[in-house]
Amino acid sequence: MFLSVFDIFKIGIGPSSSHTVGPMRAALLFARALHAQDLLPAVARLQVDLYGSLGATGRGHATDTGVLLGLMGEAPETVDPDAVATRVAAVRHDGSLPLLGTHRIAFDVRRDLAFRGERVLPAHPNAMRLAAFDAGGTALREAEYYSVGGGFVIEQGAAPGGADARPVPPCVFHSGDELIALALARRRSIAALMLARECAWQPAAKVREGLREIWQVMQACVQRGLGLRGAAPQTLPGALRMRRRAPELYRALAQGGAAGADPMAALDWVNAWAMAVNEENAAGGRVVTAPTNGAAGIVPAVLHYYMRFVPGADEEGMVDFLLTAAAIGILYKTNASISGAEVGCQGEVGVACSMAAAGLAAAQGGTPQQVENAAEIGMEHNLGLTCDPVGGMVQIPCVERNAMGAVKAINAARMALRGDGSHYVSLDTVIRTMKQTGEDMKAIYKETSLGGLAVNVVEC
Repeated sequence: MFLSVFDIFKIGIGPSSSHTVGPMRAALLFARALHAQDLLPAVARLQVDLYGSLGATGRGHATDTGVLLGLMGEAPETVDPDAVATRVAAVRHDGSLPLLGTHRIAFDVRRDLAFRGERVLPAHPNAMRLAAFDAGGTALREAEYYSVGGGFVIEQGAAPGGADARPVPPCVFHSGDELIALALARRRSIAALMLARECAWQPAAKVREGLREIWQVMQACVQRGLGLRGAAPQTLPGALRMRRRAPELYRALAQGGAAGADPMAALDWVNAWAMAVNEENAAGGRVVTAPTNGAAGIVPAVLHYYMRFVPGADEEGMVDFLLTAAAIGILYKTNASISGAEVGCQGEVGVACSMAAAGLAAAQGGTPQQVENAAEIGMEHNLGLTCDPVGGMVQIPCVERNAMGAVKAINAARMALRGDGSHYVSLDTVIRTMKQTGEDMKAIYKETSLGGLAVNVVEC
């Protein structure tokens, strides 16, 4: 499997890449398969069953919303976030659903979409089954999907496609050691290796255009989250009635005068940028999965820090940042996991922190060894981080946790750049340790809302 930078950074909507974006993709794949097999006109009823973590926290993570949108033909990267609530409400009110937007069938959300969190399927804790039936009750098509983190979806028994079908790129690496050795042997940066890899699949101009779009979406998300693009509701959706803090923090910072008056003001800005993204994500807005939605604020916040506070920052540095961060994300995705339901939040915030630290070190001219060191530091101090969302929503502790992860990433990069790249614990070692830690972690701490803060914080 040869992953691209655009597999690691994907445009979608909140609140969750594994619980909203993945199920939306799976439902869309299922609906398109019905159309491709000329079965769509015969469909009279659908049944959707959500298992494991999808069933346990799916309501708070808007899994049902994602499924309905996918069945209606919407894709995460193109759906209009502002129209989602109205479209889903219409399905619930009318008791019918326009399958792929053209074939209307009866659909009772309470009957036809079941949350079965008590049952975990063996292949992955984020599992879902979809079945289509004709008017006589005969099954027309059944499929099982796994949302494996970061919006990635696997269909049980399906032929390989996407990343599995890409031609072999010129820069193949399977570990951090291989990546560093490749960079040293070719006397090229990690970003340059990633660009050469991407150019095996599309022209360099398209790669750069795609990276600029990713950065533009990140900036737009921050602006919306800070209240600079329209008036957002003061509270986030759900029973917690959690107040948005990023707009208030931004207003205080904007009125605070020169940043030099407070030597720690840069941290306040990083907090504001990270929380802006994750509050927007929690509200179902447009975000970039980086590498997940639950951790989507870290890379944009650190990249904003680079562009605003690092002397000489420019677009070329932004490109190097994203390409390098993606290389690190690929190592985690390939050798461990980026799914909170599989390894806890260390696989989301921890990975994003590691990616952002590497990206910042690269953008500031760090050597491949320093970049690898930054990535290692970023994860080492997130090992064991649990995923225990209160109320099954990506609000507590997720919003603040992104701010903390962004600050850790900046410090990791600074520590690495102060050294010569030599260090005792390798990135491969910390990735392997993260995977083992996740396997040993109890299921109640892996996006089930059955342990940790999720049970010790009283919901009001």
